[in-house]
Amino acid sequence: MTPASTPSSSNSVAIVGGGPAGLMAAEVLARRPGLAVHVYDAMPSVGRKFLLAGRGGMNITHAEPYASFVTRYGARAAELRPMLDAFGPDAVRDWVHGLGIETFAGTSGRVFPTEMKAAPLLRAWLHRLREGGVQFHQRHRWLGWQGDALRFAAPEGELLVHPAATVLALGGASWARLGSDGAWVPLLAERAVEVAPLVPSNCGFDVGWSDHFATRHAGEPLTTVAATWTDGAGARVRRQGQFVVTASGVEGSLIYAMSAPLRDQIAAAGSATIELDLLPDLPAERVLAEVTRPRGARSLSSHLQGRLGIRGVKAGLLHECLGREQYADPATLARALKALPLTLRAPRPIDEAISSAGGVRFAALEGLMLKALPGVFVAGEMVDWEAPTGGYLLTACLASGVAVADDVARWLAEQPATPTRT
Repeated sequence: MTPASTPSSSNSVAIVGGGPAGLMAAEVLARRPGLAVHVYDAMPSVGRKFLLAGRGGMNITHAEPYASFVTRYGARAAELRPMLDAFGPDAVRDWVHGLGIETFAGTSGRVFPTEMKAAPLLRAWLHRLREGGVQFHQRHRWLGWQGDALRFAAPEGELLVHPAATVLALGGASWARLGSDGAWVPLLAERAVEVAPLVPSNCGFDVGWSDHFATRHAGEPLTTVAATWTDGAGARVRRQGQFVVTASGVEGSLIYAMSAPLRDQIAAAGSATIELDLLPDLPAERVLAEVTRPRGARSLSSHLQGRLGIRGVKAGLLHECLGREQYADPATLARALKALPLTLRAPRPIDEAISSAGGVRFAALEGLMLKALPGVFVAGEMVDWEAPTGGYLLTACLASGVAVADDVARWLAEQPATPTRT
């Protein structure tokens, strides 16, 4: 069967992917007079990952000083800086307020809608997009190209689309069930676009617990702990927070904060080790004094619980990570309470990660247009950058949506008045 085909158009822009980057690109382009903006998405509705990410509280950006904010993008801070300068955390808050939704900054600096929900924000946003003339095409899965035309698997069959410009905003490869499955990687590779391998980011790790420990403690949170690790520059970093023991390892906010350097260390060396401070509010001298205090007839476990509050999963970790002789030696035990080595064996699969790293390399781009494919642009998480949780991911996705829209408009303005495409 011959695929259906839309007519060539000198004023239409196809945006493939209905996540934050794609929707923001649509919003900015829809303000340009004479442009017809079409959003294509494989799912029955757009913004599914956006909604799920906001289920526990919609963290839209972060209120820390901007100079610190930009550094959260690590090795890609320089590439992202121009986009964030143009549409940074303050602009994100103003944009949310423009949708009729108030925001507040929590004690951690994370910024949330007052109602803490993503759904009202997305509804208001989609209403504004539709009022602005953006046309949505659901259940349209992008299959690549046929000649210069975009190929889609649509409910009515295969469809060929001939836009004047294309924005690909297809996400990374985490949460495939919501549409971000990385299926675009081979499609771009076929067109000689250089793509860094997609890897998990903001992810958990496998440790390889004993059956005894996993059975007793899986699902339990470790609160009021600190972790020390080595970052990508070789510096020692310490951060306090919490995480959760899983059946296979560890996950949670404190683990996600260090996931990028640990993932890279594991890739290079086969494993990575962090040090856990189970008593971050107590100095080492106090811990040693309490461990060596005479305990009479009490067991060592009862002594640690009574003097230092070590019980439950923290007590279990000590037994899991220390040998019997180490546990029985007071000086070794006291050191372990302040710096317990925990070896991580592997990151969890990318589909379980909050986000992914890798993607289209900046060297393959001119602005956000693919050098190998003039008129085709990329935005959002499919570009080679990563960020921690805390509003940084969403802010950069939105900023890239604004930037790519400006690049598209500028490129279209430079094209001959009579289209040469067929």
